Amino acid sequence: MSSTWKDSSGRIRFFRRPFHEYSLRGRVMLSQMPLSVTVGITAFLILAFFPETLLNPLFISFLLSQAVILILCFAVPWQRLPYPSFLVIPLLDLVSISLGREGGQDSLTGLSLMAVFPVIWLCASGLFPKTAVALSFFGPLGIIWVPLFLRGDVSGPDLARSFLLPVMMLGIGVTVSVMTLSMVRQQRDLEEKDSQLRGVLTGSKRQERLLNTVLDTVHLGVLAVDAQGNDILMNRKQRKHHQLATPPTIDNPNESQLLVFAADRTTLVPTDQRPVRRAILGEEFTDYLVWLGAGAEQRAISTSARPMQDQDGNFAGSVIVFSDVTELVNALTAKDDFVSNVSHEFRTPLTSILGYVELLLDDDDDLTDSQRGPLEIIRRNSERLLTLVSDLLSSRNGQLLVTPEAVNVAELVRTSVTAALPRAAESGIQLRADAPATLEAEIDAARISQVLDNLVSNAIKYSPDGGDVVVSLRSEDGHMVCSVSDTGMGMSQQDQEEVFAKFFRSAAVRNSTIPGVGLGLSISKAIVEAHGGRVSLASEVGKGTTFTFAVPVQN
Repeated sequence: MSSTWKDSSGRIRFFRRPFHEYSLRGRVMLSQMPLSVTVGITAFLILAFFPETLLNPLFISFLLSQAVILILCFAVPWQRLPYPSFLVIPLLDLVSISLGREGGQDSLTGLSLMAVFPVIWLCASGLFPKTAVALSFFGPLGIIWVPLFLRGDVSGPDLARSFLLPVMMLGIGVTVSVMTLSMVRQQRDLEEKDSQLRGVLTGSKRQERLLNTVLDTVHLGVLAVDAQGNDILMNRKQRKHHQLATPPTIDNPNESQLLVFAADRTTLVPTDQRPVRRAILGEEFTDYLVWLGAGAEQRAISTSARPMQDQDGNFAGSVIVFSDVTELVNALTAKDDFVSNVSHEFRTPLTSILGYVELLLDDDDDLTDSQRGPLEIIRRNSERLLTLVSDLLSSRNGQLLVTPEAVNVAELVRTSVTAALPRAAESGIQLRADAPATLEAEIDAARISQVLDNLVSNAIKYSPDGGDVVVSLRSEDGHMVCSVSDTGMGMSQQDQEEVFAKFFRSAAVRNSTIPGVGLGLSISKAIVEAHGGRVSLASEVGKGTTFTFAVPVQN
């Protein structure tokens, strides 16, 4: 067991590892080694300069006892004996040093100072601290006084002259004992903190394994990046997405080289508009659609990002979630194609019906009033169906044309309310208009009437238990603002978030006998936005709903 080694600079380092990591036998050997080395140097000096001292049996006993003690340090299996048993070694050292002092003090002075080694050993052990401190005084004192009493050479001056050394050893013993106790307490604190840190580390590793398992289980790609854009975490699903977007000719592409396409599936998204780049810049977004990859393996990915902050509130990175919505996008495309095809199929027969009805109505001489009435109803409903078909086609293509002209919107409101009064009365609903006499705006009258009719019809339809419906109109901040309020069944927060989607109907409505296909609000929203306006709603389940649309007033 070597206790020295050389580092890379060639300097000698003692104790290859910390003292407490050695075996008990090794620690005993290392504790005895300073005294043994000192004894060896002393023997060399005596041999070189005072050889007659080697004839003194007491000094020879000192050397032999030190050799035996050193052998005991190595030979005795201290780990099998009671733990404090090794303290017998410094006690034997004190006895041995007393022999050496008596046998060699005429040759070398200061041999009694060797007592500092067993004193330090006793006090540094941390065992029996009070006894060790007492021995640090009485041990050296015994080394000096016992021979005096044995020789009968006892005098006050001799006893006083030799009293300083034990006092010095006592000071050394107290100092070492205090330092040792302090180090023991620090070591215990460190061990306790180390135990706590190990527990925290174990818990952290367990949480990390759990997190990795969860992330690899979910059917979503998850990517976490730091503020500099370096990847912190990427789950298995996201690695597949990254592999899908990697060009076959590039092994380790950067963000600008990945195959990320826009909604048309052919135009590469600019680097600064790609999800990861936007997230690195600190943006927060939801459901940003891109296409990854090329050819038949191309997939539609909906991305969302949320920034992370450090403890000071500074931007520390972002988490981006990638969701494969290819099947949903394909389904929506198929639905839109179906609606478009059906609408085209409806347009032709409706146009034919409307044409023949108008021909019949043009023949004023041959039609009676009883005949003209049903024909007018057929024409009005045919025109409405044709308008609905046109709206579906326009909505499918993302286009809805309006023809603004100067209109008294207040009159449109009163007309819509008047037309709905019979139906409101049948449902036990109090329907009224709250509008000024005149409110002029540049709008498409037919389109805005369609919005009013739809909102009023919905208010009546979704108030099955009666109540009040109020249509109010006002001018506000350069806008014509119209609100339709009811006291009907209301909507949940989740339904409010999806109410303007095409074909959407809430679960409560689907389970009822209330008719509808879920297109009215979608078309109304498209009409208002085509005027440069906006639509909003406020609703509470069981208390009613208020739809409000605002359109700029153009003078």
